[in-house]
Amino acid sequence: MPSSTEAPRLYPALRYRNAAKMIDWLCEAFGFEVRARYGDGDIVHHAELTFGSSMIMLGTARDDDYGKMVGEPGEGGGKSIYIAVDDADAAYARARKAGAKILQELVDRDYGSREFICLDPEGNVWSFGTYWPKAGEKA
Repeated sequence: MPSSTEAPRLYPALRYRNAAKMIDWLCEAFGFEVRARYGDGDIVHHAELTFGSSMIMLGTARDDDYGKMVGEPGEGGGKSIYIAVDDADAAYARARKAGAKILQELVDRDYGSREFICLDPEGNVWSFGTYWPKAGEKA
């Protein structure tokens, strides 16, 4: 069984129509930091953005085998990423200032989380909240 101190094993991977622009936007709006970025000009083949000890991977939407599997950005629904934060109000203010479309205003949940839901400019759903489950702890 993996230890609780190992690196994360789950890495959400997103495709964007304009990944180069979205990297800058995600850093500004949500506080991500660029760990790695590979590509040619405006085409991003692969990028890694960190948020604390977590990471997402992303690239420019392309008509390759992987692109055919995951589909175009914004189509199909059911795509969402939850990010645990210490201060939901600060995350909300930062996202709103950067132009994130707020789908659900800040709310206090009955299970103790303060959270909100927004869209990035290419239609991905992002939820931010203070609920922070730890893999090594009992639910």
